Amino acid sequence: MAEGIAGTVLWSRQPNTVVPIASITKVMTALVVVNAGDLERTITVPHESIAYCVRHDGSTAGLAPGEVLTARQLLYAMMLPSGCDATYTLAEAFGPGQHGFITRMNDTARQMGLAGTHFTDPSGLPVPNDDSNSSTPADLVTLGLRAMSQPVFRDIVGTHSYHLPAGPGNREHHWHTTNMLLGDYPGAVGIKTGYTDAAGTCLLFQTVRAGIPLVGVVLHSSTHGAVAAKDDAERMLDWFYGPIFSALPIG
Repeated sequence: MAEGIAGTVLWSRQPNTVVPIASITKVMTALVVVNAGDLERTITVPHESIAYCVRHDGSTAGLAPGEVLTARQLLYAMMLPSGCDATYTLAEAFGPGQHGFITRMNDTARQMGLAGTHFTDPSGLPVPNDDSNSSTPADLVTLGLRAMSQPVFRDIVGTHSYHLPAGPGNREHHWHTTNMLLGDYPGAVGIKTGYTDAAGTCLLFQTVRAGIPLVGVVLHSSTHGAVAAKDDAERMLDWFYGPIFSALPIG
């Protein structure tokens, strides 16, 4: 866990251990798309995006083949309900193609100095094997700090729910965040959950309290649901914020 202004590490355990990171991968996917710009461009959801989710048992945003959404709307579909269908669609459009997009993800990681990070799939699914899409806690904190410095990204991952009305090219959608810290832990502002059998329950998070931003990550917390990673994150945050708030005068 690091302080979010200077990036000072406050607490860590095995910060340089390389492990699978599941859907936290989508943070890099979103960062590549945001950096590319043109978020109002319209993109058609390909048929293969649905087959991709089915084939790998990935979470979806309920998209239908042939729907037309903007890149910005697809970012909400990817980051809130962790839609692998939206991820595939974005990668196909911005790569261009899956291979091209994954190359861009890894190039960005190298440019950021994330030596322990490697991507093989834009969603973080275990493709081609369980250990694919891997990083370290230290790298992920750096990635989280960079991503949250982007106002567009920050607005998206800080959103509890997003309603997309039906339009000429799309169905109605209502997406909710999987990040249980949002709306529950004081000062929580994002960013991304993840889960696979190999990665366990994961959570990359940011909070801002008393003007102090913190970015932290929990990896392989438990196989018993997102609440396990949330509880671990809260213990880390309470350890830091507790003495600060207990020292403040009452009233």
